[in-house]
Amino acid sequence: MSLDTSPRTYRFIPVDIFTSGYRVVGKVSVTTHGAMGIMNDPTKSSLEVHDARLARLHMPTKLVDHFEMVRMMKKQLHALCMQRREDLGPHAIVRGGFTSVTEYAVRLTTQMFEVEGTMELPGRFDFTALVTEGSREFLPVFNATLTAILIPNLKVESAGMLVNRRVVDMMALLNQRAKPEN
Repeated sequence: MSLDTSPRTYRFIPVDIFTSGYRVVGKVSVTTHGAMGIMNDPTKSSLEVHDARLARLHMPTKLVDHFEMVRMMKKQLHALCMQRREDLGPHAIVRGGFTSVTEYAVRLTTQMFEVEGTMELPGRFDFTALVTEGSREFLPVFNATLTAILIPNLKVESAGMLVNRRVVDMMALLNQRAKPEN
């Protein structure tokens, strides 16, 4: 069987992609493994975005250009936002094969963005393992809000978000916030 006659079914999912300078809104072709499958595929280092509308971060609603397709290097992406949690992929892939997970409310930052949402992890929270071990380059965050650090008006809410673990600067559990002193 040749690669051209692959038995996989492809479908398009709408995505909102953030790089250090641009917001790209378009559609990504995924298999039954969803966005997690394509973003964590170690055999492909680039991503094709169809019907892509580009906007600069400092003016996220002003269209700069519109292309039938843009190609992006996955390692340069900060986050992919999806409207539906199901677009991330099947539970077994999203949860890494674990059936029992613990939900952690987190805030994580990159050089450009703050993301607040929920991570579902097996067992205890281990920051070092999350960002350095395993083959997942993109971490799922649910019910997430992405805010640009220097442009607080740029705020995107997403049912499912994938954050590039290689650009994560800091991660904090929201239940570990210091209590204000009286």
